Amino acid sequence: MPVKDERGDLDMSKVVKPVQATLSSLKMLDVGKWPIFSLCSEEELQLVRQACVFGSASNELLYTTVNDEVFVLGTNCCGCLGLGDVQSTIEPRRLDSLSGKKIACLSYGSGPHIVLATTEGEVFTWGHNAYSQLGNGTTNAGLVPYHISTNLSNKQVIEVACGSYHSLVLTSDGEVFAWGYNNSGQVGSGSTANQPIPRRVTGCLQSKVAVNIACGQMCSMAVVSTGEVFVWGYNGNGQLGLGSSGNQPTPCRVAALQGIRVQRVACGYAHTLVLTDEGQVYAWGANSYGQLGTGNKSNQSYPTPVVLEKDRIIEIAACHSAHTSAAKTQGGHVYMWGQCRGQSVTLPHLTHFSSTDDVFACFATPAVTWRLLSVEPDDHLTVAESLKREFDNPNTADLKFLVDGKYIYVHKVLLKIRCEHFRSSLEDNEDDIVEMSEFSYPVYRAFLEYLYTDSISLSPEEAVGLLDLATFYRENRLKKLCQQTIKQGICEENAIALLSAAVKYEAQDLEEFCFRFCINHLTVVTQTSGFAEMDHDLLKNFISKASRVGAFKN
Repeated sequence: MPVKDERGDLDMSKVVKPVQATLSSLKMLDVGKWPIFSLCSEEELQLVRQACVFGSASNELLYTTVNDEVFVLGTNCCGCLGLGDVQSTIEPRRLDSLSGKKIACLSYGSGPHIVLATTEGEVFTWGHNAYSQLGNGTTNAGLVPYHISTNLSNKQVIEVACGSYHSLVLTSDGEVFAWGYNNSGQVGSGSTANQPIPRRVTGCLQSKVAVNIACGQMCSMAVVSTGEVFVWGYNGNGQLGLGSSGNQPTPCRVAALQGIRVQRVACGYAHTLVLTDEGQVYAWGANSYGQLGTGNKSNQSYPTPVVLEKDRIIEIAACHSAHTSAAKTQGGHVYMWGQCRGQSVTLPHLTHFSSTDDVFACFATPAVTWRLLSVEPDDHLTVAESLKREFDNPNTADLKFLVDGKYIYVHKVLLKIRCEHFRSSLEDNEDDIVEMSEFSYPVYRAFLEYLYTDSISLSPEEAVGLLDLATFYRENRLKKLCQQTIKQGICEENAIALLSAAVKYEAQDLEEFCFRFCINHLTVVTQTSGFAEMDHDLLKNFISKASRVGAFKN
């Protein structure tokens, strides 16, 4: 193994606790938290892979099985089960027209109406249609799934969102299309005439690439690739975050979020949540149930920070049919606030749940799902899953690394397949033990595990060491993963140390992120020991760059 050049170690003692892996998928029995699943037999439950509970009394259910069959049951209000009739059913009935198609995402309105996209990017709609929310050019109820192709025939839809009576879809090339009820401008066309077929939302969004969409009851939102948020539609409760209560018939940027990069937006009935790339949550809009989490019940027309524990937020949840909010932290804690089983909870409340889905199952009114649920299969192992299990397995390994006095068990052939460095270094190596002293045990173990799993699970502190290794071994994908992990651990105390690491290892994306974080928290950052001990050249460059972006203007 090659010996490394001497390199200066960074003092990372102040970095936050390790990032923990998070899974949005549910375990088998968790679907039982929604009462409607009690109508399914144990055998049927074992086959469920995706599920959506919807309807004004959470009395409608659609689920897919391990065989990609689609089943529905419930009251079938307005033909929302897609069976071709309006008869209710307490036994699962197969939706033949969709069976065999893989569902990527699904949303529902208040009628209810359903908008669904397949993994192929096709869109199907059915159910209530009094306001043209099915996008098929009519106002007739849709009793069976209808393939919507008008203006979408050459597009691949990757996300769908429904308001009460309007629909949005997002395409793979970042375009947003809307149709349906438009009394408040929620379709974004500039008028208040209902929109009977999909039409691209333009205006300010014309030249932007959208990456996420959401709908409140009568408003619409899109996050674009630059982290800006655009909003349109009804604004009577300030749910557009524009500082006013006037409706907005075309997309408008939320100017109060200037300098903040948003990753996700979620809409409740009349309130809005956004999640930033720094793991912070902002809320605005209606607050009569405390759904903004501000400690009071006053509406807010500007984005307001939601104060949770120090831990970074990784998921936000809201649904246009409820006044409930939920969030999940990096450490796996789930919080809820707003209307919770009739009570008004005005500050984020730590729950015993492991998933935001459980909040909506147990506390939302109605107890619907806020997204399409995914249920983890627990039997068949794929090739990738089998390889993951073999990492550090002494029973099958033919090579072991000795690092810091501890062994890591691996397989020569897999290392040679997965890593250019090992392809050459192990070619003529007959040894079954390789000593490694250039990197620490946690870092080297994480590197070897990455070769088996394609993912890393390390604290931000140790991820800096792994970034060093990735740079040395020229593992560019690993370098990107390290940067993502390090970003999640940034705080005022370690921001300068992370910036130094980013510069040192030529990690430009991380460098830009750390610099922006330092500028956004300039007063606190400049009072840290890290800033006081900053390398002279780095300090000079930092001040120069900060000056250019206007950080020192009065």
